[in-house]
Amino acid sequence: MALKNFLGFLSNDIGIDLGTANTLVYVKDRGIVLREPSVVAIDAVSRRVLAVGAEAKAMLGRTPGNIIAIRPMKDGVIADFDVTEAMLSYFIKKVRSSSWANPRVIIAIPSGITAVERRAVMDSAISAGASKVIPVAEPKAAAIGVGLPIEEPSANMIVDIGGGTTEIAVISLGGMVVSKSIRIAGDELDAAIVHYMKRAYNLIIGDRTAEEIKIRVGSAYPLDEELTMEVKGRDSVAGLPKTIHVTSQEIREALSDPINAIVDAVRSTLERCPPELSADLVDRGFVMAGGGSLIRGIDRLLSEKTGLPVTVAEDPLSAVANGTGIMLNNLHLLSEEM
Repeated sequence: MALKNFLGFLSNDIGIDLGTANTLVYVKDRGIVLREPSVVAIDAVSRRVLAVGAEAKAMLGRTPGNIIAIRPMKDGVIADFDVTEAMLSYFIKKVRSSSWANPRVIIAIPSGITAVERRAVMDSAISAGASKVIPVAEPKAAAIGVGLPIEEPSANMIVDIGGGTTEIAVISLGGMVVSKSIRIAGDELDAAIVHYMKRAYNLIIGDRTAEEIKIRVGSAYPLDEELTMEVKGRDSVAGLPKTIHVTSQEIREALSDPINAIVDAVRSTLERCPPELSADLVDRGFVMAGGGSLIRGIDRLLSEKTGLPVTVAEDPLSAVANGTGIMLNNLHLLSEEM
């Protein structure tokens, strides 16, 4: 019944990858039309929204006392309902034509969230202007988005390292056979760098600087040519601005704990995989998506630790959003969620 009620998607219907770090919006027949940081700047007193997306992210760590720049999503779920609603409303209005009716929305959510967290996402999207909302499991959307043939009777494995969660799933015949969702991903990697800088150099840095370090010199596996980077922050002892140089070896050490946790989660998922599907993975291996898959050498590390071939998706940052878009055009892929 639910599937019948959801048939007949129109060209104004959208798919949303509501990520902890970034939100992507896919409009049917137009592709991905919006890609913005999941950040909102609000007035500290009135709670009025002042900026959303890239403009708000530029304010992180730089705002005066009367302005708060926050990320309303934490670990893949809503941490601030009102601000998430305002953010979604802004994004939906930004991509829709004034002549559109309220769009119907497919929204990707982590596979491991609770029923209460799932309902919060749906209610937030409805309040933001969606006429109808259907949640889909993030790893399934990612698998579809990277082109895995999930409807075949064979194993298709995806590892999606996002901002708040790492989603791991083995999919066959259109459904997830085994899956695991851990709240260790890009944000935890950034936090590990912040802690390392304070511990090793008494240097206080912000999350934006930590993310930049991760992107520029971060790695999960020894590099053929190690990298260096100048880092600026505040000396925690003297309280004055300070500049240091860090190497990719140091950042690899800083990232080792969260990366090892991701490796353990992948191995744990493989251990629960049925034997026939495990046999498929020996040759097929698995595909990585999400921003975390771009960390240098993480595919090589996972291949070494699992003994399987590992491929990084061609456009890992867009995998989930592209998956929701494909679902908009192929309604049978939604049958399990319905």
